[in-house]
Amino acid sequence: MAVKPLERKPLSCWERTYIPQIIGGLRVTLRNLLRPKVTLEYPEQRAILPLRYRGAPTLVRDATGREKCVSCQLCEFVCPPKAIRITPGAVLESAPDAHVEKAPASFEINMLRCIFCGLCQEVCPEAAIHLQKHFSITGLSPTAFIHDKQKLYAMGGTLPGASKQWPRAHDAS
Repeated sequence: MAVKPLERKPLSCWERTYIPQIIGGLRVTLRNLLRPKVTLEYPEQRAILPLRYRGAPTLVRDATGREKCVSCQLCEFVCPPKAIRITPGAVLESAPDAHVEKAPASFEINMLRCIFCGLCQEVCPEAAIHLQKHFSITGLSPTAFIHDKQKLYAMGGTLPGASKQWPRAHDAS
């Protein structure tokens, strides 16, 4: 079955000059020119972020300053782009965290690979990973975007609330 081509009405002499289209474009430009500005001047003005905004993942300490991360590596396994790398290490008997089996010897998050999905925060049994409201992460080289354990703790800081780590022997009593 052949399809009949759509017949178009021929343009008038006035329409062939394209003056109506130019006037219509100028009208849209003038209307937008007279509207109030909605652009933020970024460094001075910051956007108001939603309450559940997912920003950069960071490591946090508990209220006593102990590391919350027990190097279970669940965040590394669940990360879709494989942006998290954890090397578990042993905990010394004399350390304040001696009640924990292991602690991360190294913890790295490649922010170039991170998609800010929040799965690492959801799966962490110790609530050691927290998504901050940072949305402007800058660097001059690709290695500047690989955040090590010290930088992640500096960005995360300390969260109030009890740690979910196993209690120490003298804490239980």
